[in-house]
Amino acid sequence: MAAENSLKSREVSAMLKQGFISDSTLSFSPSRSISRLYSPSSSPSSKTLCSPPPPPFSAPSPNSLSQTQMTRPASQNQTLYDMMNDEQHRESKLSDDKRRKLQERVAKLLEHAPFRNPNWGGLVSGDVRLTVVARDGFKVSMDVHKSVLASKSRFFAEKLRRDRGVSHSVEISDCDDVDVYVEAVVLMYYEDLKKRLMGEEVSKVLGLLKVCSAIMFDMGIATCLEYLEAVPWSEDEEEKVISNLSLLHLDETASEVLVRVSSEPSTSTQTDDILMQLLTGVLQAKDDKARREMKVVISRLLREDAPNNCSRLDISKDTLYHLCHKCISSLVLCLSEATSLDETRRDRGVVMSEIAREAGNIQWIVEILVDKKMADEFVKLWADQKELALLHSKIPTMYRHEISRITAQLCVAIGRGHILVPKDTRSSLLSTWLEALYEDFGWMRRACRSVDKKLVEDGLGQTILTLPLPQQQAILLNWFDRFLNKGDDCPNMQKAFEIWWRRAFIRECAPDQNNSQLQITVCDYPS
Repeated sequence: MAAENSLKSREVSAMLKQGFISDSTLSFSPSRSISRLYSPSSSPSSKTLCSPPPPPFSAPSPNSLSQTQMTRPASQNQTLYDMMNDEQHRESKLSDDKRRKLQERVAKLLEHAPFRNPNWGGLVSGDVRLTVVARDGFKVSMDVHKSVLASKSRFFAEKLRRDRGVSHSVEISDCDDVDVYVEAVVLMYYEDLKKRLMGEEVSKVLGLLKVCSAIMFDMGIATCLEYLEAVPWSEDEEEKVISNLSLLHLDETASEVLVRVSSEPSTSTQTDDILMQLLTGVLQAKDDKARREMKVVISRLLREDAPNNCSRLDISKDTLYHLCHKCISSLVLCLSEATSLDETRRDRGVVMSEIAREAGNIQWIVEILVDKKMADEFVKLWADQKELALLHSKIPTMYRHEISRITAQLCVAIGRGHILVPKDTRSSLLSTWLEALYEDFGWMRRACRSVDKKLVEDGLGQTILTLPLPQQQAILLNWFDRFLNKGDDCPNMQKAFEIWWRRAFIRECAPDQNNSQLQITVCDYPS
């Protein structure tokens, strides 16, 4: 008896855990309430709509449901069965709402359908009973005319070619879109289909195109394609158009629709020429605001293209470096003019704005090079600009600080591992431009809101820490003195300084190399 009671206790405990019996000792109060089930009725105004089949379960009446809710204590816990039952009620109500909206759409289509008018076109009443059945059993029956169906649809012409003068009954089953089939049949009674489609959504016309293709309604297919070719698409609609047309296999008939999104395969030379034209246009733009905006746009588009590695867009390295050399040459010319303004008699403000523009252009090209993983050669190119660095030192800081942003940009990329160059190149870069970066850092921080001070400091520190330890020491001791005198106008590289200190004074020397060699023993076992 005790064993039997223990077994029953375990069974009850298991059912409690699984949620089929509520535990009265718990105080959880359910937040869900049972929804009433809506039972749709057939449209009284149309005999063509058949009542939908009953739902797969018996729904309680509103009165009995409210009584059940009243008798259930507010503090009673819902079991798993109760929650599953509630969820079933909710899903059923959603299904009922969807069915009701479908019925309303079909009723609206049939209200003024030409085949419902006994005097339409001088034809007698319909001689074909056409029934369209949805997957869930909902069906629509229409009395239509064989002459219309057969003349407009090759599908119906095949089905109705025999037994002339005899009434036919045709059923199309397992449809996902009953209302679209009904609309396609209605359209067969009109000559100017284009006017009927004006103002419709692209998704609806795609649905009509799918049905017209299925029933071989050639005029409907042509009109839908003509509509899609003429109307603008959103980005989401564009994806749907491309996807649907590829699935329908309409071959050449759909080519006119897709010309806006596809073209003949272009060669790399043609692509490069286009990109060269675009980039050059941005670099030489006269309107500053437009130039800044288009830099952002093109950078974003090139970045979107990068992850796929299968795009038709492939900007060449030669193109980008050709632009780099042009910009650097222009910058050298601007700095030369700035150092001899008294002789050239040019306006100082104009020259200084040209310096800022050319420096900004180089920053943009470097950004593209880094994104495309092509910036390693530019580090050496920039490190070799001794003449440019000398001219830079002769220009007031307020006009030249944009040039130092290029150095900061490279150090950030090197510090993040986005540019991989030999240590000699890294050392040469800092040898040429580090002092200029120190001098301009205060102006960069104050004048350029887009400069991330911490990002620059971390990138510079990481770049220094990739050098041999003696070079780290020389650079960081020089920084130490400068930072004590300049404060916030000097990059704060305390973190890099601490790492160098630990490397130099705290970390133990590497242990003696272990001269022991790996020994391999081969044993033969008798077979």
